[in-house]
Amino acid sequence: MVNIAIRPAEESECDVLTKISFAAKRYWNYPEAYFDIWKTELTITADYIKDNYVYVAEENGQIIGYFSVLEVQEDFMVGNVLLKKGFWLEHIFISPEFIGWGIGTQLISAAKSICIKGNIDGLFVLSDPYAKGFYEKMGAKYKGEVPSSIKGRTVALFELKI
Repeated sequence: MVNIAIRPAEESECDVLTKISFAAKRYWNYPEAYFDIWKTELTITADYIKDNYVYVAEENGQIIGYFSVLEVQEDFMVGNVLLKKGFWLEHIFISPEFIGWGIGTQLISAAKSICIKGNIDGLFVLSDPYAKGFYEKMGAKYKGEVPSSIKGRTVALFELKI
């Protein structure tokens, strides 16, 4: 496991975080057509950083990953998916060359610490199919499959108690 520094993201880092989002998704060799559908959800803006809990992982001053936690104020539908009121781990992405180095575990640990400080007792997670094992290893409880933004595809819904 590599030792990293975790700190709040700065609004000016939105482009770096967007590049990491796309690179991490491309690591799994998804069809390029999916990225047109995911473009909005993978794009991190300065306002997104300002309005949510967004933290970066750095190694030697280089941002190599990040996570974001956001609060959903009331239940609402995104396409065919019901997002429940509460706190969500919306993103956790790591630059592909650092996948498997224990960065994700450190990011989850930092997210839990931030939740404890904010009196947040749990996070919902919509997991990419390739990340299901990771969330199970982190202690998240599998709640079932829900439709994804890609027609005919599902993602796993987890709840991570803090």
